[in-house]
Amino acid sequence: MTEDDARAWLTAHYDVSRETWSKLERYVAILLSAMDEQNLIAESTRPHVWTRHIVDSAQLLLHTKEAGEGDWIDLGSGAGLPGIVLACLSDRPLMMVESRRKRIDFLDSVIAELGLTHARVFGGRVEMVPPLHAAVISARAYAPLPKLFESALHLSDKKSLWVLPKGRNAQNELEAARPAWQGAFHVEPSVTDGDSAIIVAHAVKPAKRKGRG
Repeated sequence: MTEDDARAWLTAHYDVSRETWSKLERYVAILLSAMDEQNLIAESTRPHVWTRHIVDSAQLLLHTKEAGEGDWIDLGSGAGLPGIVLACLSDRPLMMVESRRKRIDFLDSVIAELGLTHARVFGGRVEMVPPLHAAVISARAYAPLPKLFESALHLSDKKSLWVLPKGRNAQNELEAARPAWQGAFHVEPSVTDGDSAIIVAHAVKPAKRKGRG
């Protein structure tokens, strides 16, 4: 997927208004400019930012059409991927969880500059977020699946939809989580990388431990 392909993909899949395009383009400009001060994205992805980061984030919305009302929580948001992109494309209330001070400040500044009034940042560890019933939970490069579920289970209920980009290790991570976690899981291909995948899950809960005979 080229950068032109990425823009065309966004136009084909979402009702991207002129205002939304402006927000996305401004975010990309801020992201690339801030790279000189902190390592927000890999330098090697700079020429492919629309493909590797914007579309890679935006595609998560395609897997949330069945999600109910409520907040979207993005874990370990870092540079705002996917959180900021999702907030540009959707009006759903969105909370980004980030523990690093510089990243928190960066996210707060982007939210203010783009006028994303339905987005907010929780500065702290995922485990410290007060319990709530999220409609959607996402995480991009946050933690291996078992640890991810363990740290964020208190933010979910049986209706929560988990949308988790897991790169090329998706199937392996899912198999590693199955002994300790149960739920309805399936793996979706990524539109930006044929070898990468997204784990989509709901009704996630700890597996029942088998009693000893």
